[in-house]
Amino acid sequence: MKKLSSVFAFVAMMFCGVANAADITLYYSPTCPHCHHARDFFVNKIVYEYPDVRVVQVNVMDRTNLPMFQEVLKKCNYDSGGVPVIVVGDKCFQGYADFMEQELRDAVEVDMPDAAKKQAAENKKEMDTDADAFRARHPERQNAISEYNPSVAADMESEKKNNGASSVYFYVLLIVLVAALGFVLIRKDKKKK
Repeated sequence: MKKLSSVFAFVAMMFCGVANAADITLYYSPTCPHCHHARDFFVNKIVYEYPDVRVVQVNVMDRTNLPMFQEVLKKCNYDSGGVPVIVVGDKCFQGYADFMEQELRDAVEVDMPDAAKKQAAENKKEMDTDADAFRARHPERQNAISEYNPSVAADMESEKKNNGASSVYFYVLLIVLVAALGFVLIRKDKKKK
């Protein structure tokens, strides 16, 4: 029976997985000074502190992005169309000021494992000591920032759905195999008695 409980514990760990940092979507206007400060915070601090985070910037002045922006305003229950609107995981923020930085970091860390939080704290400490040197050692982090492009997003969404279906098949197969293994172990246990 101990073998069986170990197998089920292993499966539970696989399904829970390791949570990643929340993805961030920043809705901005190029003429908005608060948006510039928010973009600076994410581009020059957050992507360096949290190596797994991705930031997608959406220019609301681009007409093709307006339906998406209106949808997020509705989702976040915002009556005004003021920017910036920042979506971190499932949490929404409207506006930006320096005093919001810790709250934004907390939102990024919601589902993050303790080891990743510790790494982020160490990265922040290094950034506070010498941000330019830290950024110079990690230039690849600028790849974590992208500008939203509707046609590219549609292709990525399609690919994501296809990958999601593959994951479902994998987990269904995994469940069947674990159930079969459990069945074999139980029968083997009963035969011994």
